[in-house]
Amino acid sequence: MSALADAYALTDDQRDFRDTIRKVAQERVAPRAAEIDEKAEYPWDLRELFSELNLFGLPFETEYGGTGTGVLMLNIAVEEIAKACASTALMLMLAELGTLPIKLFGSDELKERFLPKVASGEWAPAFALSEPEAGSDPGGMICKAVRDGDEWIISGTKNWISNLGVADFYIVFAVTDPTAGHSRGISAFVVERTREGFSVGNKERKLGMRGSPTGQPIFDDVRIPAENLIGEVNKGMHVALGTLDYSRLGVAAQALGIAQGATDYAAAYARERRQFGKSINQFQGIQFKLADMETQTAAGRELLYQACAKADRGDADRGKYSAMAKLFNSDNAMRVTVEAVQVLGGYGYVSEYPVERMLRDAKLTQIYEGTNEIQRVVIARSLR
Repeated sequence: MSALADAYALTDDQRDFRDTIRKVAQERVAPRAAEIDEKAEYPWDLRELFSELNLFGLPFETEYGGTGTGVLMLNIAVEEIAKACASTALMLMLAELGTLPIKLFGSDELKERFLPKVASGEWAPAFALSEPEAGSDPGGMICKAVRDGDEWIISGTKNWISNLGVADFYIVFAVTDPTAGHSRGISAFVVERTREGFSVGNKERKLGMRGSPTGQPIFDDVRIPAENLIGEVNKGMHVALGTLDYSRLGVAAQALGIAQGATDYAAAYARERRQFGKSINQFQGIQFKLADMETQTAAGRELLYQACAKADRGDADRGKYSAMAKLFNSDNAMRVTVEAVQVLGGYGYVSEYPVERMLRDAKLTQIYEGTNEIQRVVIARSLR
């Protein structure tokens, strides 16, 4: 029983690291959050700070300049930063998402070329899977790659891609065998932004996560060397799905951080706000809201940490647990942030207070890295 209880218990070093990140989030990230959201600007200053603190090393092993601390520690960091600013937490999430295909399936040469520069914070990656007509159905993509001697020529447009215009390279999925059928004949490539024919298209004006640029990278007959292929030709969907088994944990951690941040803020507000001659946290209606918010968020943390432990161990059911953690925590983030706005009443509805931003940010966690409807499909398939 004790071994099970300790399956994802934090070590003293992990707790110390968490506390350091928590302090940085409270003192350096939180004061910037409202401005980042209002101006919809990428937080270059916080990226530099994270580089100095080696936070971008969290997704990587020590041989590539990383911390070698594993999946759980990475997502604890995402959680802590997301309590203060979900857009800023995305920088860490994307450092993982945009390199997982290389880490899991890439050649040693690709790993040596790209991973150390992301670990140091010098480079930022992007993951380009979705297209204007291929969101929840990525197997329906039309972006194509054609072999030409020692090169591949990539043509097409991607959509909803985070780090647009910021990324130094893009992990691009393209059809390499159009005769193979739906979801087949797709390959994965690394495309540097300096390649001729690459351009930045439309950037989206978003409801939330406004500090992270999102939109359309365009590939107009972009030539890349053959060694930029990730894994095997026509096995790109295997690369994409294998990546998402891990990256969905980052969304779960981000959603968990949003929920905890909203709960903490609402509880603090309720202690100070007075109505009818007493603090509103003395009213049972408010007490029950806060109790449910804290309980549901604590349950989400247990599920996330268990899923992270499975990913660290490489358990066969890690994909199911990743989907469950993402589903539960993102749905909970929406429930909790709606209630946080209600606790604050009229003040919760204005941008002077952070809970309305948290609500807007929470919505995206139900959508990206696979909508929650897709997560339910993934989970249900494991039960057949």
